[in-house]
Amino acid sequence: MEKFGRFSINTAKSLLGRNVNLHLKDGSVIVNVLLAEIQKNEFRGKAFIKCVPYGRRKNTFKIPLRSIAWAELLNLTLISAGG
Repeated sequence: MEKFGRFSINTAKSLLGRNVNLHLKDGSVIVNVLLAEIQKNEFRGKAFIKCVPYGRRKNTFKIPLRSIAWAELLNLTLISAGG
């Protein structure tokens, strides 16, 4: 597993299409989500990350980019081999 430094829009772009654990600035962790898309609010200038929980393609949600402290890259082949 790989820990990325400060989370920015460039970091988010490099992780699109990959599964990660998102560590939020409030100390909580969102476990095993696919980073699907970066969305920008043109009027407010804020960026959001569209996330898809593992195995639940219909239950997407958005997280403000500024709320994410860092992301931990997951290796799904290790997870699949254990189950």
